[in-house]
Amino acid sequence: MKLRCMIVDDEPKAVSLLEALIAEATEWQLVAKCYSGLEAISFLKNNEADIVFLDINMPLINGMDLAALLPPETGILFTTAHSEYAAESYSYHTIDYLLKPITLRRFLAAVQKTEEHFKVKRITAKEENESPGDDYFFIKSGKEHRKILLNDILFFESQKEYVRVVASTFSLLTYRRLKDIEVQLSTDFARVHQSYIVNMRQMTRIQDNHIYIGETKIPIGEKYRDSLMELVRKKTF
Repeated sequence: MKLRCMIVDDEPKAVSLLEALIAEATEWQLVAKCYSGLEAISFLKNNEADIVFLDINMPLINGMDLAALLPPETGILFTTAHSEYAAESYSYHTIDYLLKPITLRRFLAAVQKTEEHFKVKRITAKEENESPGDDYFFIKSGKEHRKILLNDILFFESQKEYVRVVASTFSLLTYRRLKDIEVQLSTDFARVHQSYIVNMRQMTRIQDNHIYIGETKIPIGEKYRDSLMELVRKKTF
């Protein structure tokens, strides 16, 4: 799956340059161009980004203040003409610090560093999720923490600030982001849509751009289709 990138910069020329550079990274996908911190916050309320190219000197909400609001899973690449902020920038989940004007050579070095960062994260998450006996977890719902067996889960559905956990015998809501749950799941689970993660073991069929779990029909998002079908091909005889 491609890494989803967004640009946050109040300078149109800087945004255009980064857009052209990102096009050189085959495993990256630009999902948003925001010209202010407020615009970025509005976008992230209903969307997700793995990587944020973040300018520092912006009106109303500067890059440092916005970085403090981003979830820890989001990788930040600061882009600025000022070197004096470099030390402070690493107080956040910063992957790299790019000085403007950004050259193609410097950008590609940042790409390599960023992809290595996410590769290590995926390997670590996979090792943790495949630990012996790690076949359950707890979900906080209301005032209780409920133990749930992974094999019982059919799918997860994002519902604004909540996630609905649907199991074979019950469903419940938890105040979490789908992305936060995704990184904790084993490889039996696949993101198939912006709003859905499904248990591959519970799928019964794929038909007409939908996944079926029993009679429940779940849409397949266009940007998730290739990675899903690759998983299916590996299990096809």
